[in-house]
Amino acid sequence: MLRRELPLGETRGRIIRFSQGRIAPGVNRTPLMEESFWGTEIQPLCWWHDEPVGLLIENQPDDDWPDGRAWLAELPESWFPLISTVLQVAEWSRNHRFCGRCGASTRRVDSEFAMHCDSCGHRNYPRISPCIITLVTHGEDLLLARSPRFPPGRYSTLAGFIEPGESAEQALHREVYEEVGLTIGRMRYVRSQAWPFPHSLMLGYLVEAASRRICIDGHEIEDAAWFSPRRLPQLPPPYSISRELIELHLAEVRDGR
Repeated sequence: MLRRELPLGETRGRIIRFSQGRIAPGVNRTPLMEESFWGTEIQPLCWWHDEPVGLLIENQPDDDWPDGRAWLAELPESWFPLISTVLQVAEWSRNHRFCGRCGASTRRVDSEFAMHCDSCGHRNYPRISPCIITLVTHGEDLLLARSPRFPPGRYSTLAGFIEPGESAEQALHREVYEEVGLTIGRMRYVRSQAWPFPHSLMLGYLVEAASRRICIDGHEIEDAAWFSPRRLPQLPPPYSISRELIELHLAEVRDGR
């Protein structure tokens, strides 16, 4: 569905309009506008079902423009790569209009996702931040936690950024211990997911806790508890890898694995 090579040299195609984290509604309740001619203000983005797609970043969204999470909740899962690309490229482009080395204005490079500084030669590319995300289990039970930023009643898996010089496995041990005071044993990698809030690459794991004694940090985590598969709190949205990890464990419990 999505081809990541840039549609360079195209003079018309579909457009996605973006502003301040919101995407304009287009044709048939999708973010794609009707095919139109492209001006120099269009950022070539990708190919979608063999149609060229460009990005138009605007100053102010209309009131009816949904944000990225709303689009991901409404559209089928197959749209996730396109919405994720839009959100990450748009935010990167908006946040790097000036050089981080010398402060001069930057210009867009047409042949790739890059912003170039003619003053000092520094070239900036979209930032991707690796993170671990993990469902901690003990037997059948799941450890789920609440961040102060979550909607009321929602619990999710643990997650955190990988620090400089740290492996993903080391980050798993550190984050679980820092957030809930648990040491972990066996770990199993599941898959990754690009998470565009704002520019994370989530590496998803299932891990087993060595004990059930929880000690939350009280800062990143405001509450954490063990939950039975038969009595769960409000869970994260279906499009998230955190929900996928939870559903994977629940399926394995049902199957007796």
